[in-house]
Amino acid sequence: MSCNDEACLRSQSYQQEGTFCVHTTRSRPKLVVSADGHGVVNHVGSRLLADLADATSLTSAFSDALHRLRPRGTGHDPGRVAVDLAVILADGGEAIRDLAVLRDQRDVFGPVASTPTAWRVLAGIDTNNLNALRAARAAAREVAWLQAAETRDGIPPARAAGRQLPGLVLDIDATLVTCHSEKEEAAATYTRGFGYHPMLCFLDNTGEALASVLRPGNAGANTAADHITVVDAALAQIPDAHRHGTPVLIRADSAGSAKAFLAHLRALRQRGIQTTFSVGHAVTEQVRKAIRVLPDQVWHPALEQDGTLRTGAEVAELTGQVDLTGYPDGTRIIVRRERPHPGAQLSLFDQDEGMRHQVFLTDTPVAGGGSTQYLEVRHRAHARVEDHIRCGKTTGFGRFPSRHFAINQAWLELSLTAIDLLVWARILLLDGELATAEPKRLRYRLLHAAARITRGARRLHLRIAATWPWRHELTAAFSHLVVLPRPAT
Repeated sequence: MSCNDEACLRSQSYQQEGTFCVHTTRSRPKLVVSADGHGVVNHVGSRLLADLADATSLTSAFSDALHRLRPRGTGHDPGRVAVDLAVILADGGEAIRDLAVLRDQRDVFGPVASTPTAWRVLAGIDTNNLNALRAARAAAREVAWLQAAETRDGIPPARAAGRQLPGLVLDIDATLVTCHSEKEEAAATYTRGFGYHPMLCFLDNTGEALASVLRPGNAGANTAADHITVVDAALAQIPDAHRHGTPVLIRADSAGSAKAFLAHLRALRQRGIQTTFSVGHAVTEQVRKAIRVLPDQVWHPALEQDGTLRTGAEVAELTGQVDLTGYPDGTRIIVRRERPHPGAQLSLFDQDEGMRHQVFLTDTPVAGGGSTQYLEVRHRAHARVEDHIRCGKTTGFGRFPSRHFAINQAWLELSLTAIDLLVWARILLLDGELATAEPKRLRYRLLHAAARITRGARRLHLRIAATWPWRHELTAAFSHLVVLPRPAT
């Protein structure tokens, strides 16, 4: 269809002026679109994260950690640049150039470094700087946890089987990240892809990203040395008051069942860290033989995460029937069998038995440790780490920006920082369903909100649209931020 002459002339006139007439359906009003607005800003919710970094002392800690990258004390503060990068990753940015979202809105975000400056900061982060950034994250975490204890109910407990788990729960898992171009130390993966194979540790209580190790794509999933490195780095992130004297459960899939790793976890008790483990175990021939001879009366119904019975699933203990020589004293082995769901990948043993079997090890004692059913559903809650990794890949580490491995290591650390900022925002500033929302929902409802800037009485006013559905939640979050207790300086 062609428009009438008057409409065409009017459209040509608009185009000459840099504006465009949008012909819409009858249910929507006609619009004239131009790019000449003033006083309008977007992504204003991300200012919440930038201010939260200041309130938890993360910005100042990063500045101290990277002060050597600013030799003459001029130009942009490298610590502030690192925080801005973390904010843009939390906001959903995927590349360094996405800093333009903050930089081009100076009235809200202040001076923000250019893309080349941000590149130089990342390129200057060596091993010592990286360790300093990790120490800075730990210091800010301690402040955030103290703020949560003073203003809220503190760090929430992890849950399984409809009840609270004591202490802290650390989940370790590795994931594949595809690289679509040549990058230093990227390698072929076991899935015939190409990229990196980072190992990560998340705190199940909150979803915080405690630690990570960036590894080549061909790195083994069950490498004990990498597990030890990650768990030690994760424990270093936990404030002293919680690391010592608080039960710490460490969960992993079967890749974490290496004897050297479990021996390391047991040795941590000598340093005053009350560690226990719950890790997957391969269904070996010895395990299969033990399962076949189990009498029916030793199988008990499995539980759902809410504590109700799980249909078609049963658990039993194999301790004493499987040789656990070399594992820490008190190690137990437990099996779950369940009717397979359609499309499940089954071993030949599972096909013969008509059930899917999963086995795990734990050193939680029988006395006071809970039933076999409880220990099994507690271990199965380890699957939540997959959700944390999925969200983390949309918060930075799903895409690495550089060909240089050192820069990608720094990028991964800032991605973990971005995840922490989102978690701290939920814990310290948000209520209701947003206090448990995933990053995608937070971005859609809060971080990407638009507003208008006005000035009056020597103050800058950020006016969120009166019709925005989540305006009250966003303004309340800014109000909570103002009253957060600040650390003494």
